[in-house]
Parts: sequence; structure tokens; C-alpha cells
Amino acid sequence: MATISIIGGGNLGTAIAQGLAKSKSAKASSLIITRRNLSKIEALKKEGFVLTTNNIEAVKKSRIILLCVQPKQLAGLLKEIEHALTVNHMLVSTITGVSTEEIASHIQKNVPVIRAMPNTAIAIGQSMTCLCAQSGSEKHLPEVEKLFSALGQTLVIEERLMKAATVLAASGIAFFMRYVRAATQGGIQMGFDSEEAQLIASQTAKGAASLLLSRESHPEIEIDKVTTPQGCTIAGLNEMEHQGLSSALIKGIITSFEKINSIKN
Repeated sequence: MATISIIGGGNLGTAIAQGLAKSKSAKASSLIITRRNLSKIEALKKEGFVLTTNNIEAVKKSRIILLCVQPKQLAGLLKEIEHALTVNHMLVSTITGVSTEEIASHIQKNVPVIRAMPNTAIAIGQSMTCLCAQSGSEKHLPEVEKLFSALGQTLVIEERLMKAATVLAASGIAFFMRYVRAATQGGIQMGFDSEEAQLIASQTAKGAASLLLSRESHPEIEIDKVTTPQGCTIAGLNEMEHQGLSSALIKGIITSFEKINSIKN
């Protein structure tokens, strides 16, 4: 059975399904999406996806099962589908803050458990997805990594770093969006209309990230190529640092990390 079931057809679950189909990693007809209220994802049926409210049937027809529900729903879901699981299945969890050990504790069978932490850019095939495996399930990582590599960049990490990965990659989308918004506002103040300013800011941010990824260089190396003695770039950078730009970003990231560590599921 090569069929993939996505249990929980919310924003992330449907984005993964659409990304897999768009990248041709899987046919829409081989992707089963479950949700209690199908009316909210009815449009996906026209794209060829299989929709159902029956989690057990979805599991029986699949080999790879992506868990995309909320943390509070996990225990009930695993209790519901446990009797349908076999050692030939593989569970891939995208649930924030829930360890592989906790997931395995709800199952009385030796089912491989993998964790995947993508971000919302998965909808356009540009996710940063971090992966880890339950002890003993490492041999299944390459298959899952291949799956998510079609939807952006992947990185296999130790499970102890998964919460940090959530902050840096998933929450990080919002942090970078806030920079683009601020740059847009600056552009408007200088005379551009809002659409022009946002286009310039967004494409410039994309270009900066692409330079680092393609050249595998350090940000300061690329910064040095833009700054000239007594120039406008270094003047702006120094003022941003005087106002605490780097410090504020680091403090914000660490504050998010402290918060995710304090959340009790």
C-alpha cells in the first residue's frame, strides 16, 4: 500500500497534500485526507483527493499516516486507530511539542514513529522541515525525508532540538514577515505606494535568503559586499544596531523558545 493518509485536514494537512500532489511525489488520488467536517475541504475533492471522516478506514488503506491534529486530540485519535495499525504502517507526526516517546506510549504495537516540523511555506514547496525519529525508527527517516524534500529543504536533527526548530522555522515565518512589513512601511514613507514597497521588500528578502542558500556563505560576507566606506548602507545598519535590531531578534526568538517549553499539552 503506497497510499498516504493525512489525519487532520486543517491548514497544514491540506497544504502538505497539495504540495505532494503539485510536486508529483504522490497522485492526488492516492492521498486520503480526513476531517470531521468535510464541508470545509469539499473543494479538494475536485482536485482528485480522497476525503473521508473515517480515520480507521483511512489507516487501513494506507501505509504512511501523517498525524496533523491538535495536541489535545492526539490521545483520542491514537486510541481510535490503534487496532487498525500494523507493524507495516509508519506514523509521521507534525504535532507541536509531542515527543515520539509520548506517541509510542499510546500504541501497543511496534509501529515506527517519525516527527516532522514543517512551516507554512510548505504550501508553495518552500518549507524548512526538520525531522527526527523515535529510537529504533531511524531506518525509516530517508523515506520521510524524501517525501518532505519535495516540499522544500529538510534537515534531520536530534529530537531534543525539535522545539527550537519549531521556533526558528515555524514561528520564524512570522518573524521574517514582520521584517517585510516594517521594510514596506519604510518604503511607503520614502514615497512608494504600498504594493510597490511590499514587492521590493519581499523580493529583496527572497534574494538575500537565496544568496545564502546558493553560496553557503555567512551573512556578514554578503553584507560586506553591499557596504562601502561612509555609505548609506553602513549608516543604516549601524543605526539599526544602535536601536537594538539584532538584540531584539535574539530576545524574541529566545522568548518564543521559553514559551514553547512552558506549554503543557
